[in-house]
Amino acid sequence: MPRTILAVVLSLLAFSGASASDGETAIGTWRNVRDTMHIEIRHCGDSLCGKVVWASDQAIADARRGGTQDLIGIQVFRDFRQDSAGNWRGKVFVPDLNKTLSGTIVLVDRNTLKGSGCLVGRVLCKSKILVRMR
Repeated sequence: MPRTILAVVLSLLAFSGASASDGETAIGTWRNVRDTMHIEIRHCGDSLCGKVVWASDQAIADARRGGTQDLIGIQVFRDFRQDSAGNWRGKVFVPDLNKTLSGTIVLVDRNTLKGSGCLVGRVLCKSKILVRMR
């Protein structure tokens, strides 16, 4: 799986035990550890969403090879809502695959998100860390 795909899929996926304030804490701009993509998380109605606000030349090229021509500005996190257990679940668009997958996001601490996603059900799962930009 190309690196950019993993960066997106794994950058946003699982808020365990989250409260409404955790959703507020997630609002802001985040980067993957390799600093190849920056994602702005914000409110979209009653859910959270995230769009790419910056990407490296390599991330842009990887996305184009996967069929996504315009990486900057694309919404990669959609409809993240808190479930009854307090987890945040939603859809993640993976530019390198040109596919939308299910995912969750976990707020590890105020400046760290752990994203987890599975390609098929709960099989082929990966996790990735995002760091808040200051």
